[in-house]
Amino acid sequence: MNQNEIWTTLKILEWTREYLSRKGIENARREAEWMLCAATGLDRMGLYLNFEKPLNEVELASYRKMIARRAGREPLQHILGTEEFFGLDFEVTPDVLIPRHDSETLVQEALARRSEARSVLDIGTGSGCLAIALAKNLPDAAVTAVDISEAALTVARRNAERNSVTVRFLHGSLLEPVRGELFDLIVSNPPYIPTTEINQLEPEVRDFDPRSALDGGIDGLDFYR
Repeated sequence: MNQNEIWTTLKILEWTREYLSRKGIENARREAEWMLCAATGLDRMGLYLNFEKPLNEVELASYRKMIARRAGREPLQHILGTEEFFGLDFEVTPDVLIPRHDSETLVQEALARRSEARSVLDIGTGSGCLAIALAKNLPDAAVTAVDISEAALTVARRNAERNSVTVRFLHGSLLEPVRGELFDLIVSNPPYIPTTEINQLEPEVRDFDPRSALDGGIDGLDFYR
């Protein structure tokens, strides 16, 4: 990227699409738009309405840093610091697994049992996405979330505050912190990838997600036994 050129919104988006595509990034244009939104403070409609507007030096410097990180296959969610899950906004850091949209099925299945869900437990809460989505949609339920990682719990607590819900967060392994307690509903999305397959994952997952959130042991079933 030539620093002496005048970079309009459209020009830099097209350049980034080609550059990130060469780096193996799928949906490069869409990701470029999200990063440019972050750099300029505009939403995507704002970008479209300002295609011919040149970026200023501050915007360009911020955008260049983000592009360099993404070209190194750092996840977009880490660069932006957030991810949407079940209609809610979650802070994302390297200490937690990035919320996956396919995990929204767990929330949907749990909500289908809302009449019996007065107390809910989320095991291995990570970012807190399951527990917080359930707390948001089951306002009368008492939701507890457990994780072995204190760093993950710190992020999860911030996410609960961010989304204005009350969740009891406990530190410990699996059911140890709630030994002797009973729950109407238990949800979990534990690690399930066999150890030998982790190195074959996409760089965004292999190199940036917490290994403890991925590694399910020799056959991927350690946490299911």
